Amino acid sequence: MIRGRLIFAALVMAGGVRAVMAAGPELRPVTITVHAAGAPSNTFVPETTFGAGVDGRELGDAARTFTPHNLKAMRSAGFGPLTYRLRTELAIEAWHWNAKGHWSDPSRQQGYWTSSKVPAGPLPDSFGYRLPRRGSTTDQANNDGYSRIDDGDLHTYWKSNPYLDEAFTRESNDRHPQWISIDFGKPTAVNAFRIAWGEPFATEYAIEYCSDLITGEFAEKVPQCWVPFPKSDFESSSRRSRVDVVAPQPVRTRFVRILLTRSCRCLSRATEDIRDRVGYAVREIEAGVLDGRGHFHDAMRHAPKNRKQTEVVVSSTDPWHRAADVDRRTEQPSFDRVFASGLTSGQPVLVPVSALYDTPENAAAEVAYLLARGYPITNVEVGEEPDGQYATPEDYGALFIQVVEAIHAVAPAVKLGGPSFQTTVTEYTTMQLHGDGRTWLRRFLEFIGRRGHLGDYSFFSFEWYPFDDGCAGTAHQLAEHPAILSRVLERLQRDGLSRDIPWFISEYGYSAFGCRAEVDIEGALLNAETVGLFLTLGGDRVYLYGFEPGSLMDELSCNSWGNNAMFLADEKGEAAATTAIYWAARLINEQWVQPGGGVHQVFAAESDAVADGQPMVTAFAVRRPDGTWGLLVINKDPLRQYRLSFDFDFGGSGERTKASGDIDLYRYSREQYEWKADGPDGRAVVNAPPRYDRLRAGEPIIVPPYSISVVRLAATGHHDAPAER
Repeated sequence: MIRGRLIFAALVMAGGVRAVMAAGPELRPVTITVHAAGAPSNTFVPETTFGAGVDGRELGDAARTFTPHNLKAMRSAGFGPLTYRLRTELAIEAWHWNAKGHWSDPSRQQGYWTSSKVPAGPLPDSFGYRLPRRGSTTDQANNDGYSRIDDGDLHTYWKSNPYLDEAFTRESNDRHPQWISIDFGKPTAVNAFRIAWGEPFATEYAIEYCSDLITGEFAEKVPQCWVPFPKSDFESSSRRSRVDVVAPQPVRTRFVRILLTRSCRCLSRATEDIRDRVGYAVREIEAGVLDGRGHFHDAMRHAPKNRKQTEVVVSSTDPWHRAADVDRRTEQPSFDRVFASGLTSGQPVLVPVSALYDTPENAAAEVAYLLARGYPITNVEVGEEPDGQYATPEDYGALFIQVVEAIHAVAPAVKLGGPSFQTTVTEYTTMQLHGDGRTWLRRFLEFIGRRGHLGDYSFFSFEWYPFDDGCAGTAHQLAEHPAILSRVLERLQRDGLSRDIPWFISEYGYSAFGCRAEVDIEGALLNAETVGLFLTLGGDRVYLYGFEPGSLMDELSCNSWGNNAMFLADEKGEAAATTAIYWAARLINEQWVQPGGGVHQVFAAESDAVADGQPMVTAFAVRRPDGTWGLLVINKDPLRQYRLSFDFDFGGSGERTKASGDIDLYRYSREQYEWKADGPDGRAVVNAPPRYDRLRAGEPIIVPPYSISVVRLAATGHHDAPAER
């Protein structure tokens, strides 16, 4: 069986799909049992549940994307609500969502920025602003910035976020230690440091190392093994550069952490802004070996380019910046452009506010502006992917509370949530402090609960890109996908996630990295299954990522070109061709459910097509407002077609009811879509809409290999009528 699947996968990659299909795929029977007794597992309204997102990209992309041609194409997918994604937060940049506003130091056009909340003409597209006090080497946007801690320039410095000082958190700084983590990339001998402090500097700190040898990139694993160096006889902290001898003998370690616990809260230059006087600042760090002759050998690489630096990650970064720091490569479409596009479907938009690299004042001004313009907003996502940027949950919690208080001062009815987790697939980790091994979510929820703000946490959001390895075989990944998502939601609830608040998937797609599966049939299968399974497990809203036309990318160095995109764009940015995920979306939005505002009931369904403990066919059942049933059936077997039969268990007498009457059948498989991999010139050589058949009672229902099918039928039994949720 495994060998056969590998052969099939190889034929697919080589374009030999038709030869396999012509040989006649094996036909097997499968029974789908719908557990229709009792209350539904969930209810939803399609027009408020199935959404998509628009994102910030690069200079000029907003104008190229929001054209009449593209907007018509995007609206044709049938999505309801919209989410606005925030690229500046991933770029470690502040966001001038309105180009008009004021600086905290207006005479010098610098400091802390607050955009104007007063509507005064259409907003232009907006940009991110680089942070001159940046501490982390890499970011998750254009990744063309760098850390000021090892840039080789003593005139620049990193500074922690002042909003994490007790002057703003209203609790002891002991609860919010700041840190600098250094990744040498491999085990390296270290016993001494030379630190050039900025202002304000640390008066108390500790230096630790990771006691285990850890492989892999820093971005994929946060060390959890911090221990003090064998000797910690530090001189009193000062602003001058000097060598601290940490260990009599060098320690071989890949990771080193400097934990900052008390600040001088001082500044030699005059300033009235307390944000300049609190936190920690470091100009440069050298780390290496002090030999027996007193010579210091620095093991760090210093350069004003991230690919030449030793990797540094910091706990937070000061959002202070200057007018000259504008980064036009990080462009966000203006709110006015988005709301005028028609993509919102007249519904409230899930909007973001900056949290990690901005100010609560700017967040509150944004919400006040949107409400003053009459734009419908009910949910506000605070920040984006703090876990992926190694923010500790306590620090994110402190910023969350400040943003909540600032926004509720101007808009008490707005509901705030997040954190838009970057990943939940594995047991997500965070920078461990004081030996605290609790998960990110549990630490965050307990922190805001202790501060009396758990009631302000109104919804939970996370991103769903289950497979980082886009080079691996897709058949195995698709087979294990339902178990992965189910385990994640079970774990999140163990960590304290409540069913009393809505759950949103704020982005979903096959992978966070460009790969072939995203533009081939596998991406369509995974997206459809994500929607059906998440609703069955109690989810409330899903937003597809890939709404805008995009281009093929190869981000995995295995010649696997793809992108999360419903449309491939031409050289002008116009939607030129649909991908498989477009037709999967239309099957769900237009055929599986009854489009519009009617309440749908979700009932659990299961199939008896199982291989190696994993379901090869998954099914998701909804009872539509018109009384018919919609069955979304995913055949993830690349070799076999299945003949379906349906068994409805309504309970009561114990009898099971079969489907009755004519059946509407929609099928989408490699017969309608065949992708030809050709590097950046990859394309669909077969690209047709789903096939529709009207079947008489008793006619066989056949689903092809690697396919999405929607079966609409009638079944009678004892069940409750749909009720408002």
